[in-house]
Amino acid sequence: MRDIRRVVLVFLIMLGAAFAHAEPAQEALTLQEAFVNVSKDVGPAVVSISTEHIERYQTRYYPFSQDQFFDDFFNDFFVSGPDKEFKRAGLGSGVIIDKEGYILTNEHVVRGADRITVTLADGREFGGHLTGSDEYSDLAVIKIEPKGDLPFAGLGDSEKVRIGQWAIAIGNPFAFAVRNPEPTVTVGVVSALHRSLPRTDKRLREYSDLIQTDAAINPGNSGGPLVNIHGEIIGINVAIFTLSGGSEGIGFAIPANTAKKVVDDLIQGRKVLYGWIGVIIQDIDSDIAAYFGLQDKNGVLISRIVEDSPAEKSGLRSGDIIVFIDGEKVKNTQDLIRMIVRKEIGDKVRMDVIREAKIYPVNVEIAARPDDKIIFSKKKLVSNVNGKSKAGGADFKDIKIWRGLEVMEVTTDMADRLKLNSVSGVMVKSIDNKSPVAAAGLRPGDIIYEINRVPIKNMVDYKIAVSGVSGDVLIGTYRGFVVVKEK
Repeated sequence: MRDIRRVVLVFLIMLGAAFAHAEPAQEALTLQEAFVNVSKDVGPAVVSISTEHIERYQTRYYPFSQDQFFDDFFNDFFVSGPDKEFKRAGLGSGVIIDKEGYILTNEHVVRGADRITVTLADGREFGGHLTGSDEYSDLAVIKIEPKGDLPFAGLGDSEKVRIGQWAIAIGNPFAFAVRNPEPTVTVGVVSALHRSLPRTDKRLREYSDLIQTDAAINPGNSGGPLVNIHGEIIGINVAIFTLSGGSEGIGFAIPANTAKKVVDDLIQGRKVLYGWIGVIIQDIDSDIAAYFGLQDKNGVLISRIVEDSPAEKSGLRSGDIIVFIDGEKVKNTQDLIRMIVRKEIGDKVRMDVIREAKIYPVNVEIAARPDDKIIFSKKKLVSNVNGKSKAGGADFKDIKIWRGLEVMEVTTDMADRLKLNSVSGVMVKSIDNKSPVAAAGLRPGDIIYEINRVPIKNMVDYKIAVSGVSGDVLIGTYRGFVVVKEK
């Protein structure tokens, strides 16, 4: 009897082990089928976009050497040669979002294009025309005129996206080399949410509220969809962070819900309007929090106000710290941007700001965001600090270098070259690399317009300010506020 029990027990253990091995294998097979299904369902709706931009330039004939005098003379009196053309090509991806032939892609994929060619996954080619584009969101819509039905994919709900869930990137990377219209599928996870990419010398656009993924994204993937395991579009691939020029597992996508807000305007060719209040803002670091006596780093510091903006009209000031909007806590700049952009033009919001260690309510009316050229023109940026210059007969030490900082007067030529609204402030001339000023992040060329909430209009103001201060010092520059420590 014992032997029979022993045999039955061994059999049950073996059977359980078999099921234990079968379950992971079945899960792997199910996951594989999900990836295959997404590829079959969404892949046909992903297209390759090639663009052509024609640049024209004029040739001239010079019978003499390249002397400036003769150049000017012959430019005025000699006939120019024939125009020459240079064709610049571009490649990207897109996704068909309805059966009418509207294709969602990135604005930077089609910017400046004189000719747009769309190639479907089945090899069919169509000429595309741009119905609308939005530089701020980096989204655009192209229309093709198909004969018959088209495959398309719908935009999902990016608010439901979670870190760690599967992410599938579909597009046409390196299409010029592969020479195959069928899209490429790469798989990863959602690595992070609400990421931002600041402006750089090579990229003038600033991105915010992006989805980060480690699904391989390469040149040519831009404009293609990032989808979840159910085949729903959760984002539009837009950029990669790379040191090598290729994929390094850090890719970014514009959330689908961002696209939903603008896609109708892009289809109709209307300008996309965004909520805006007219503040230049910065996050609060540990030094700034300590200077203002804050308990944590939550909130957003206003460094500058745009002239004639809703912020200026409402009474907001540079140096104010925004902590709540309509009762909702503001943690950082990305929070503030998301809250404002979600508002409708004309909405009125209540902002609670910290000013001089007290909380003040300020009511601000949301306006339409103007062009970046207006926002970032220094002629339109003002410092409305509630303080007075201390110049006018006051005693001060003739300080040349303070905490490793040497400054110089702002001249009229400097103001014109830097497009300042007036000849006001002092310019950083040099910095000791081992000094507190260097540690704070100041650099040569910065314009200082206030110190410890007092306006600095000239060298006299500056020398008075620094000769009488001790401890940590708050310095306002066009790049934002910094705290310079005593040691």
